[in-house]
Amino acid sequence: MNFAFTADQVMIRDAAQSFLADESGSAAVRAASASETGFDAGVWQRIGSELGWCAIPVAEEHGGLGLGAVELVLVLEQMGRQLLCAPYFSTVCLAANLLTQVGNEQALRRFLPAIAEGHLCATAPLSSGADDWLDAAAQIQARRKGEVWTLSGHCPRVPDAAAADWLLLFAQVEGERKAALFAVPREVAGLKIEALEGWDATRRFSSITLDGVTLPAEDRIDDASRIEDGLSRAAALARLAIAAEQLGGAQQCLDLTVAYTAARKQFGRAIASFQAVKHRCAEMMVRIEATRSAVYGAAALAASKTTADALALECAVARTLASDTYFYCAQEAIQLHGGVGFTWEYDPQLYFKRAQASSHWLGNADGLRERIAQALIA
Repeated sequence: MNFAFTADQVMIRDAAQSFLADESGSAAVRAASASETGFDAGVWQRIGSELGWCAIPVAEEHGGLGLGAVELVLVLEQMGRQLLCAPYFSTVCLAANLLTQVGNEQALRRFLPAIAEGHLCATAPLSSGADDWLDAAAQIQARRKGEVWTLSGHCPRVPDAAAADWLLLFAQVEGERKAALFAVPREVAGLKIEALEGWDATRRFSSITLDGVTLPAEDRIDDASRIEDGLSRAAALARLAIAAEQLGGAQQCLDLTVAYTAARKQFGRAIASFQAVKHRCAEMMVRIEATRSAVYGAAALAASKTTADALALECAVARTLASDTYFYCAQEAIQLHGGVGFTWEYDPQLYFKRAQASSHWLGNADGLRERIAQALIA
C-alpha cells in the first residue's frame, strides 16, 4: 500500500496551514475565546463557504466534495495546531459524521447539503465516557403520540450548542430497546442551553435540558437498520478527528519550545545547545512522529472498505497514543519555557489546557486501552 500523499492532499494540507497561521494566530485565538460566541464569525464563514472544508467528508450526491478521512485529518491537524476557535469539529466531525453513519435518507438530503455549503451549524453530545453516545441516550427519554415526539431529559456536555442551528441528540424511546437520533432546533420551546465554564476556553461546552420538547415525526432522523454498526463507525471517526487535532497541538508545542530555547540564553549561550534540553526536545519529536504514523494509518484504513470493528480498534489506538503524546509535549513545553510557561502571556498553557480537556472526549486513554486489550484478547 502506498501511504504517500497525493498532490491534491499536499495542496489541502498546505492551504490549511497557511490560512490558519494567518487567521488563527495566538492573538486571534485569545480574542475569539474571550468573545461572546467563542469564535470569529467571519473566519467560520470563510471556512464553510470560501474554502469548502465543511464539504470534505460529505458525499458528492449530498453536495459535498466526497473526499476521505485522510483529507479531513490533514485539515484537522492544522486546526489543532492553531487551536482554531470555530464550530467546525462539532458540525463536521460530530453532527455530519453521525448523519452520514446513522441518518435516514430523508435526513441526509435535509441537512448534509447545508452543512457542506457552510450554511448550517450543528452539534451532538461529546461524552466523557468510552460508551460512545449511548450514555447520552440513557439520559433523555422520547415518547411518541400520533405524529408528535416528546423529549425530556438532560445532556451534560454538548460542544458549541449555543451557536448551533440544530442539535442531534440521542434518546431512549419508550417501548424500544435501541437508542434513536433526533434533530432538535435550537429555538424550540422547552429547550434550555446553559453555558459551562470549562478548563479549555478555546472550545465552548453547554449543558442541555429538555422539558417536554415536542418535535414532528420527521425529526427522528436515524435509520434503525444502520444504527448499531453506524454508531461504532461514527465514534471511531470522531476519535480519529480528536487524535488529529491532538497531533497538531503536540507539534505546535514542540515548535514553540524549539523557538523559545533557541532564543533564551543562559551562561552566554542558547539553552537549546544544552544536551539535556536537546534530549527532551528529541523525545517530543519521536513521540510526535510515532503518533503521526498511527493517525495517518488509521485515516488510510478509514478511507478503505474496512469493518466497523477493525476501524474502531485502529482509531482507539491512534486516539490513545495522541492523548498521551499531546499531554507529554504540552507539559514539556511548559517545563522548557521555565517559569513563564504557566503565564497567560505565553501559549504553552493554552495547549496544556486543550491537552487535558481533549484527553477525556469519548473516553480517556485508560478506558480505551481496556477496550483495545479486550478486542485483542477476544
